[in-house]
Amino acid sequence: MTQLRNITIFVALLVVISGSTVFFRIVEGWSWLDSYFFTVVTISTVGYGNLVPVTAAGKLATTFLIFGGLGVFALAIHEFAKTQLLKRQEHNEWLFARLGHHKESHEEQVANKDDQPHGSAQGGLPSSPQSSAAKD
Repeated sequence: MTQLRNITIFVALLVVISGSTVFFRIVEGWSWLDSYFFTVVTISTVGYGNLVPVTAAGKLATTFLIFGGLGVFALAIHEFAKTQLLKRQEHNEWLFARLGHHKESHEEQVANKDDQPHGSAQGGLPSSPQSSAAKD
């Protein structure tokens, strides 16, 4: 079901981009590249402003493109982000499961075995200067 939803959103985005590109090519008389550029800049809310429709039909179509195209574009971005977050969550769950299966040794875990805490297994050395003074 999710795959069908993603395909539908992708197709809708392609229809909006291609339909608007063709529309602006015909109505405004722009080149294919300018028509495509205007469409993408408009639905992505960048809006450089270097291309502006001059016909009434172009202006009306642009308002519909802003609302409809932006909605489809936002939905596509949302689905992409959701997919990426789900992948990351699955990876984190896999990672936590792998970390949870390590075997712990029965000996006490020490951050650095070369640097044992004072007073423990260092050949009977005193743990502090005060304790050596107290023994004398």
